Amino acid sequence: MKKLLLIPLAALIAAAPAAKPTAAPAELKWMDAPPMLPPGAQMAVVKGNPGAKGPFTIHIKMPPTYAVPAHWHPTDEKVTLVSGKLAYGMSDRLNRANATGLAVGETVVMKAKMNHWVLTADGAEVEVSAMGPFAIHYVNAADDPRNVGRTERGQ
Repeated sequence: MKKLLLIPLAALIAAAPAAKPTAAPAELKWMDAPPMLPPGAQMAVVKGNPGAKGPFTIHIKMPPTYAVPAHWHPTDEKVTLVSGKLAYGMSDRLNRANATGLAVGETVVMKAKMNHWVLTADGAEVEVSAMGPFAIHYVNAADDPRNVGRTERGQ
């Protein structure tokens, strides 16, 4: 009886596809981050399509002194620090005094519709995994980089 159970288990293991590792930095195609993020960041798509429905993974490089003000997403967002130093908080306003540091390799999950923010003094690269389409909603509309240059009439 044990042999019968082991054979199917071995067959399942052999048939299971190997997990594909995250792309090495040299393999990533970097571009300017979309206008929903403050200027200066770069983004690379690792897998999926952040603009379409379904799972995706991206890397974001943030330059020194970069910050994304308080915002939220319609889906959970898993953020892993790849390199550099990153701090974050869960609140309606960016508050450096209450920031929590993330060490390289550590992950934090920003729950759907939870206000949060991130900042880096020295620059950082993060991996973000979520369900698309990727959307960001700023707590304060004045912080939304897509609103820069618009008149009060909403043009």
